[in-house]
Amino acid sequence: MNLPLNDKSPARKQTIAVVGDARCAVGSTSDQLAEELGCKLIDSGFRIVTGGLGGVMEAACRGAHHSTHYQLGDTIGILPGSDPAAANRYVDIAIPTGLDFARNSIVPHADALIAIGGGAGTLSEICFAWMNKRLIISLGTTGWAGRLAGERLDERIRYKDLPKDKIYPATTPNEAVKLLSRLLPTYNQNARLCKQT
Repeated sequence: MNLPLNDKSPARKQTIAVVGDARCAVGSTSDQLAEELGCKLIDSGFRIVTGGLGGVMEAACRGAHHSTHYQLGDTIGILPGSDPAAANRYVDIAIPTGLDFARNSIVPHADALIAIGGGAGTLSEICFAWMNKRLIISLGTTGWAGRLAGERLDERIRYKDLPKDKIYPATTPNEAVKLLSRLLPTYNQNARLCKQT
């Protein structure tokens, strides 16, 4: 049975992948950046998708729950294992994949990706986001996110109308969300145009 679409139904909330240090300590710089970012993303009307485990992933989801705009379903965890109980306690929707490290190819299919610190796993997620032509923002100065801030991963032209396309650097969560709000509509428009041609 096909149900009629209601013109008053709310628009889909865009999902932002937050990736980074899986083992950062509570109270560390990466933890604080991720928690503040999570809150600001929800305040700005986004949903958060992470790998669902600890460190930056947990801090971003924890921050989301601190937002006065938080709603159940705003935090999504794409888990590497098969057990949904492995998700951190702030994940609303746990999606177990059983894919281990291959899960890193799924998380970057969000509308955009923000990376904080990170090692090889974070680097793989940044690479997948780059290949999938997603907007990428680096927050902070540590790890692979910090090393790649302001850089292009390779010489491919992802969008001809975005000659300054790169991994955009941000030093604060507020700056990251402002970049996201300013640049995401342009990336979305270019992605739609690419699909039409």
